[in-house]
Amino acid sequence: MSFKPLFSRSLSADPERLHFAAHSHHLWPDASFEGQIEAWTDAARLADGKWDRVMDEVWPEAQAHVARELGTGAPDAVAFSSNTHDFLIRLVTAAPRRNSAPLRVLTSDGEFHSARRQFARWTEEGSIVLERVAAEPFDSLSERFLAAAQSDGHDLVLVSQVLFGSGRIFDRADELAALGRPQGPWVAIDGYHAFMALDRPFDERAAATAFYLGGGYKYAMSGEGCAFLHAPAGFGPRPPVTGWFAEFEDLSLPPGSVGYAKDARRFLGATFDPSGLYRFNAVQRMLQENGLTTGRISAYVASLQQQLLGIIENTALAEAELLNPHDAAAHARFLAFRSPNAQRWYAELKAQNCITDVRGDVLRIGFGIYQDEEDVERLLEMLGELK
Repeated sequence: MSFKPLFSRSLSADPERLHFAAHSHHLWPDASFEGQIEAWTDAARLADGKWDRVMDEVWPEAQAHVARELGTGAPDAVAFSSNTHDFLIRLVTAAPRRNSAPLRVLTSDGEFHSARRQFARWTEEGSIVLERVAAEPFDSLSERFLAAAQSDGHDLVLVSQVLFGSGRIFDRADELAALGRPQGPWVAIDGYHAFMALDRPFDERAAATAFYLGGGYKYAMSGEGCAFLHAPAGFGPRPPVTGWFAEFEDLSLPPGSVGYAKDARRFLGATFDPSGLYRFNAVQRMLQENGLTTGRISAYVASLQQQLLGIIENTALAEAELLNPHDAAAHARFLAFRSPNAQRWYAELKAQNCITDVRGDVLRIGFGIYQDEEDVERLLEMLGELK
């Protein structure tokens, strides 16, 4: 079975490229091109009136797709922005503080750079007090992090559901979400490497008391500019960092008043590029038309991962530490190999037009439905030539 025809434009753009970095920059399917054209056509056809279509049709469709994928049943709890960093700023500035003290934040030391760097800078200037739980040893991270969160010493708790560096899964998200309260603490799950990689990663119960961040850049196959926030009802009714789209539903308010939407749009900023939403919707329709659920895609990807792992002992990667071993449980869409040779391996593969990804001493090999068994065989041949 091959799904390559769904990616004919991206694959034909560089026919000799072997792209195993779906976790880093997922190739775009042909449907995303159709969505981009639709966005441009609406802008030309409707001009100023395009925003009625965006907010009345495109936006609700995208909300419904996200809610279905998360498993929340709450599309009106979903808001969109250009990136998750935008929402991180809104969460930190809106989260309740105790006694006007600096915000007390709990996170892990395995978070992606948007959170890692911003938290570090806020700590430097005294805006927050940061506690970080060590990601390693990985086997006990979920238990240790949950115990730290249960100490009731924090205002905001943020952790990745799938750690971007190791591919390990934080598997106590439901219990962590249950700690969330409108008056604090707030719980936020960074699901960028989980959305459309794990089947229904955030259910209705968790959705009632926790925030969830994700986007279209990776496994949603929709590119940049399509990040989302799930915001539980009653949490942060008046975020202090706010743009005029947060009161988009009512522009007739008295002069000088600051109104907010009652749903997740209360966390919006200002004018944005809606083309990412068009691409996201077009890709979602394509997946549904082809019966490609997240569960089915995950099973396909797992078979490719198993193919690689089955004969990896014949390659240089046999010497590396596989940080996220494959088992019967839910798995990340990439394999993470730790080795002092990771940077060199990445460079040698890239020189052969085989694209992987490296983070420090970890080589990450990502899988998607635009690959097949022949691609894995080619990758294994290249890995076998590494020193």
